[in-house]
Amino acid sequence: MSGTLNKVMLIGHLGDDVKMNYFEGGNCIGRFPLATNETYTNRQTGERVSNTEWHNIVVRNKAAEVCEKYLSKGDKVYVEGRLKTRQWQGEDGNMRYTTEVQVTDFTFLTNKGDAQGGSQYNQAPSQNDRSQNTQTQNKPQAQESKPSYEEEEDDLPF
Repeated sequence: MSGTLNKVMLIGHLGDDVKMNYFEGGNCIGRFPLATNETYTNRQTGERVSNTEWHNIVVRNKAAEVCEKYLSKGDKVYVEGRLKTRQWQGEDGNMRYTTEVQVTDFTFLTNKGDAQGGSQYNQAPSQNDRSQNTQTQNKPQAQESKPSYEEEEDDLPF
């Protein structure tokens, strides 16, 4: 295989509310921690062990505003994106590093009293600049009436 792939899919709970940063030109970034849990039984002791992994999530522009409006600490969410590592110099002069999930798609999984359940949003990269993403909202569509197959006759042998 000659290509590479940088894709992350996570389902977890928000560890804090979405923190927003706004920039000149109307762009914004939302950041929040996401906790994923792994639970298993230790074969030697027989006790249940639970490990929590924390992920730094970054959402941009309209998607960030949607997350800020509808997500809060403890909510369950599905996020899909790519890993990106940033570095900066700390106040003490040492280089600092962090790895973040740059979100391209997400779905709310916590039911907030809405009869339709989770809401899904897609954040697709623009043609001009892949680092600046635009969003489209995928709204749940009403179920279409299913055709009655008993009324139709076909020539298929199976």
